[in-house]
Amino acid sequence: MSKPTFRFTHYDLKELRAGTIIEVSLSAVNNVRLMTPANFQRFKETLDFKYVGGVAKKSPIRIPIPESGHWHMIVDMEGHHGLAESAVKMIAPPGTVRAHA
Repeated sequence: MSKPTFRFTHYDLKELRAGTIIEVSLSAVNNVRLMTPANFQRFKETLDFKYVGGVAKKSPIRIPIPESGHWHMIVDMEGHHGLAESAVKMIAPPGTVRAHA
C-alpha cells in the first residue's frame, strides 16, 4: 500500500453538524482539504479522493461543513515549498444556542 510522498498535517474533526465553520490558519500557502473518513482513507492510500477546499493563498481560510457527519481536515504541501504551520478552530453554526422557554 503506497502512502502520500508529501508531508501533511491531519486533524480528526470528529462528528460535526452541517453549517459548522472550520477556520484554518496557515503560516504559508498550502492545500486545505476537508474530507469524509472514506475519502481520508483513499487519500492515505494515494487513490482518487474527493474533498472540499483547495489551495489556501490567504490565512485564515474558512470552510463550512457541507453535511452533518464525521470529518477530517488535511493541510498538505503537495505542489508547494514546504508544510505550513497550521491551526484549526471550529465556529458553531448559527442557531445552535437554544433559549430556555
